[in-house]
Amino acid sequence: MKKRLLAALLTGVMVVTMAAGCSSNNKESGGNSAGGSDTVTLKVFSNLPDRKTGQGLVEQMIIDEYMKENENVTIEVEALDEEAYKTKFKAYSMEGMPDVVSIWGQPAFLDEVVDAGVLAELNQEDYTDYKFIEGSLNGFTYDDKLYGLPRNTDVACIYYNQKMFEDNKWEIPKDYNELLSLAEKINAKGVIPMAMDGGDGWPMAIYLTDILFQLTGTESADIISKAISEGDFTDENLVKATELLKESADAKLFQKGYDSQDYGTAMNLFTNGQAAMFYTGSWEASMALNEDIPEEVRENIRVFTMPAVDGGKAAATDITAWNGGGYGVSAKSEVKDEAVKFLNYMYQPDKLSKYGWENGVGMSAQDQSEYMTGEETDLMKQIVDIVNHATSVSGTPINDCGPSVFKTSIESEIQSVSNGSTSVQDFLDTIGSACK
Repeated sequence: MKKRLLAALLTGVMVVTMAAGCSSNNKESGGNSAGGSDTVTLKVFSNLPDRKTGQGLVEQMIIDEYMKENENVTIEVEALDEEAYKTKFKAYSMEGMPDVVSIWGQPAFLDEVVDAGVLAELNQEDYTDYKFIEGSLNGFTYDDKLYGLPRNTDVACIYYNQKMFEDNKWEIPKDYNELLSLAEKINAKGVIPMAMDGGDGWPMAIYLTDILFQLTGTESADIISKAISEGDFTDENLVKATELLKESADAKLFQKGYDSQDYGTAMNLFTNGQAAMFYTGSWEASMALNEDIPEEVRENIRVFTMPAVDGGKAAATDITAWNGGGYGVSAKSEVKDEAVKFLNYMYQPDKLSKYGWENGVGMSAQDQSEYMTGEETDLMKQIVDIVNHATSVSGTPINDCGPSVFKTSIESEIQSVSNGSTSVQDFLDTIGSACK
């Protein structure tokens, strides 16, 4: 699986470089699709609340185009931030799901919702010509049946303010010890070294995955799988990775109060120039195009990936990357045919993939090579270069590799171990117990 994902990432991007509630509002009487005269209402439930920039903008562009081309179709959007989204998704699972929904192609999410009969099976043959990169549909496939389509190829990134680094003569760290030394230098200037969304849990779980991958390289996926299947997280590498996470917080790498602050707060600290770095993913590459961000910051956003860990098996070119979120269709949608038709429209290569590339929202799960113009932002070119030179990728982050009870446990306990209020051993014992 890791080799297939790496091949997919490399193949798709190297070509780029070479190129330079249920729908009770349905008013139709005969079940006609968009080509008919009867009116149809589709409900879309999205985890992209910002409809003016980034992926939310791209999603809304496609929705608007679909309604313009299909005048008998009305699409109603409910968009919440990720944590609120997942909470309401659970409620909808019991009450009745909207027609088209955001989903994730990881076991922690997909396995349970498929078992619960929430998602409709899709016809795999429909997507033969949709240019999905090899292996990208694997996470959305369960018992050889396809239940969703991936939107992104996600890469864990450390964004940084290039001008701030240059003005202070700070250098990009070559290893993890240099990163912690850099934190001391940045703090001495009265600047936050790295903005971190610790309140939600999942970014720090990805950060932990990043450290573990640098420690163990391609063995990390097997280490995680074994720990989850046995409910035993005593592997020395898991211990070391957790200790390094705590050491990072102790070194004041993250902002004061990181363990209770959310994603928007962390991003604002970086985009307002209060933090020198920001830990998140390639999906935020559109920051370089967001005119709401001050020009001095926006034009100087650059990126690097997790530095190598001393004694670790991975190189700096071994990166934490995976196929992330996407979309599915409700199994109980009263307008299922129309919902699938809209989903398929959305994933036409000249829609989601093309618009995403043009708006700098990161890398698609579809081949985007033909949309490379050479006019992309320096930030986007950097991310492409990182993937081009990747020697291996991690696959799914640790928090999404097990059952939902494990995901909940690690994302709610990781703040306590990072800030020292829980010991490393107690943390590992707790998340291990969640797997049993």
